[in-house]
Amino acid sequence: MELTLIQKIAVFALPVIFAITLHEAAHGYVARYFGDMTAAAAGRITVNPIKHIDPVGTILVPLLILVASKLLGGGALLFGWAKPVPVNFGNLRRPKQDMLWVAAAGPGINFVMAVFWALMIQVGHALGSGFASAPLMLMGAAGVFINVILMALNLIPLPPLDGGRIAVSLLPVRQAIQYSRIEPYGLFILLGLLFTGILGFVLWPLISVFIGLIALVTGLEPMQLAGLINVVLK
Repeated sequence: MELTLIQKIAVFALPVIFAITLHEAAHGYVARYFGDMTAAAAGRITVNPIKHIDPVGTILVPLLILVASKLLGGGALLFGWAKPVPVNFGNLRRPKQDMLWVAAAGPGINFVMAVFWALMIQVGHALGSGFASAPLMLMGAAGVFINVILMALNLIPLPPLDGGRIAVSLLPVRQAIQYSRIEPYGLFILLGLLFTGILGFVLWPLISVFIGLIALVTGLEPMQLAGLINVVLK
């Protein structure tokens, strides 16, 4: 089974939009819980995707990746971004400690959404040969994949990624200050890792582990889940 370009866009559209936007909303929600009202004052603690969509990062870049992967006949590491939720870590009750929970909220909600989409595969399977069965299962596979990608990527311990902020929170104060100075160069380091192939070397084993974990949690066969993901990617 091979999807047309329109079918591929259809199964990825909702999972991509919600994976990216809820990731950002989660940061704002947890920041508010720990005392920073910056995101709340900006109206960014909401599940309304319109509040978080970046026209380039949320729509154009993922769409171009899908089109290019289809035209070139191969899979691609689908990614994108939303408007960053503003967080003033200095407003947190315990800035260094609470930073960990604010940063972890993004990957955490991606894990929850990956489980949700895996359960949608189970629902689609339960529908048997019904009209909605295959679309629901394929959208579920796309949802699992994009959320696992975002979770794995953001857990890389490189500022300004969430994993970098978690690392800063866990390091002793002196080392944390030194490590945080990497942040202005983080994007360039990430691009360097991408173009040298090191990023894929690190990410794909982690992605495989997360996909296996999602399958275990939701009762799916790992090979079945991997097979459905392969269908939506090829």
